[in-house]
Amino acid sequence: MVSPLRTTLTMDPDVAERLKRETASSQQSLNQVINESLRIDSGIQWKPTQKRFKFNAHNSGYRPGFDRVKLNQIVDELEAEGATSMPRS
Repeated sequence: MVSPLRTTLTMDPDVAERLKRETASSQQSLNQVINESLRIDSGIQWKPTQKRFKFNAHNSGYRPGFDRVKLNQIVDELEAEGATSMPRS
């Protein structure tokens, strides 16, 4: 296997701006965008070695931002509040 080539690249400002916009819109790293652009320009046929990660989402019944893991912590806090506010006999 050939190891990746590491180099420093000096870009014109217009090219750098275009690459920044492309990385933001495609959610790819700068290296991925540059490599893909060079492959397209040079006519290299390339297939990614990794498949896209897929997952099946399911409805958990909880609202977004609700942390199920902290349910016990909430119960403990409520019990602690209840214990301190209970009248002593």
